[in-house]
Amino acid sequence: MTIKSKMADGGESAPLLKNEANTGSPPTYSTEPGSGVTGQPNVTGSVTVTVAPIGPEDLPPPYTPAPQGGIPTINCKICQSVINIEGKTHQHVVKCNVCNEATPIKAPPPGKKYVRCPCNCLLICKGTSQRIACPRADCKRIINLGPLPNTVAMRSPGSSRIICAHCEETFLFNILNNALARCPHCRKVSSVGPNYARNRAIYYNIIGIIFLALGIGVTVGTYEAAKQQGGIYVAWIGAFVIGIVMMIRGIYFACMKVSTVEGPA
Repeated sequence: MTIKSKMADGGESAPLLKNEANTGSPPTYSTEPGSGVTGQPNVTGSVTVTVAPIGPEDLPPPYTPAPQGGIPTINCKICQSVINIEGKTHQHVVKCNVCNEATPIKAPPPGKKYVRCPCNCLLICKGTSQRIACPRADCKRIINLGPLPNTVAMRSPGSSRIICAHCEETFLFNILNNALARCPHCRKVSSVGPNYARNRAIYYNIIGIIFLALGIGVTVGTYEAAKQQGGIYVAWIGAFVIGIVMMIRGIYFACMKVSTVEGPA
C-alpha cells in the first residue's frame, strides 16, 4: 500500500510512505448522519464522498525532544497506538506499525493539505483541490473536499512564520519579544532578520575594542608601578580578558545565520 495524493486533474501524485504492504479491505463505510462524511455510489460503481481537509487543530503539537534521553513519540491518529518518531522528525508523516496507516507529524508543505479518506488512507493534495480520488485499489472513492471546520486561531501579537536559515523548515516565532530564534526542528539558533545580529556584532565589537584599548593604556601607564604593586597585573588581565570575550561574542553574532520572515501567522 502506497499512500499518495490524487489531484483534481489526476496528473500529480506524491507518495507519503514507501514500501508498505496492503492491509486488506478498508473499514466499513457509513453514510449515516454524524459519521463525518456523506457519500453515494456513482455510475462507475465507486463511491463519491465529501470530507473536510485535516485542519491545524488535528495535527500533533510541535515536536519537542524528550528530556534526559527519552524517545520522542506521538499517538496514531487511527488506532491511538504509540509511534516512535526517533530519527523521523524530518519527515512529514510516519507509519503506524499496528494499523499500518499514516499519521502527520508536521504541517503539510506550502500550498498542500492533508485529507483522510473514510478508508483511513492519508492523502496529500493541492490546497486548491476540490475533488480527488483515493488511490487504494479496494477503495477508489471519489472525494469531494468540503471546507475546513470553522476554527478561531488565537495568535499572540507579533507571531510570524519564520523560515529557518539552517534547515529551511517553517516555524512560528514572536518577533516582538525577541529576535534570536531557536528552530524547533533542527534546534539551531539564528537571527530573525539581519538587523539584530548586525547590531549585536557592532555593539560587542565596540565594547571589546574599548576594553582592549583600556587594557593597553593601563599597561603602559602603570608599567613601572606594577613592579612595586603586583595587584596592578590583575587590572591588566581583567581588561584584556573582557575585551577578548566581547570581541569573540561580536564575531559570533557577525557570523550568525539569518532566518527570514515568511509572513504573519
